[in-house]
Amino acid sequence: MLAPKAIVARLAPLYGMPVLQPSGDPVAELVLTILSQNTSDTNSGRAFIALMRHFPSWKAIAEAPLEAIETAIQPGGLARQKAPRIKATLQAIEARSPDFDLGFLRTMPLDEARAWLRSLPGVGPKTAACVLLFALGLPALPVDTHVERVAKRLGLVPRTTTPERAHDLLEALVDPADYYPFHMLLIKHGRRICSARRPACERCPLIECPSRGAPLPAIETGTAPA
Repeated sequence: MLAPKAIVARLAPLYGMPVLQPSGDPVAELVLTILSQNTSDTNSGRAFIALMRHFPSWKAIAEAPLEAIETAIQPGGLARQKAPRIKATLQAIEARSPDFDLGFLRTMPLDEARAWLRSLPGVGPKTAACVLLFALGLPALPVDTHVERVAKRLGLVPRTTTPERAHDLLEALVDPADYYPFHMLLIKHGRRICSARRPACERCPLIECPSRGAPLPAIETGTAPA
């Protein structure tokens, strides 16, 4: 089995070494992650921009009618499902931090910061990890469907592992300093070569992959709260 550092070293020349630049805006990351569920980055980005244009503040979104939020985020798809999640999340944040400033999470012990985020409605392990890593620069490893699928094919986690358990196993296996490049590189690899249905094994630099060229059994992904 290839070690995570070896995987990063093999994939970086192919896709470029990602460099983390935290946004510093945890609430924006929360909302963007909700919008990104089951849609492309392009569509979720459009929905986020539209939401920001429709409303002057997070408070305004928290207090807006659901129909108005749905209309704003329509470009991202699944607006009827995502609008209530966004509204409920922002209302929960306002109840605990009326200024919508979550910078205090950076100074909390990591487990406590993760638990605080997970206590918000609809926030699962991936969303919490996205906020910790992408917004705050803290050591957390988001595991989306691409990361999960590639990790299972590589034998890093058992194929029957639940998405929630996959977060725990991969965070323990990967060096925290590699969380960001590991996450980003496996996403790119999962989209471009190690696709769900027809992986291009002949173009893959991870030649030690135990799934290479073999019939692919079903891999359960994405069943845990995001």
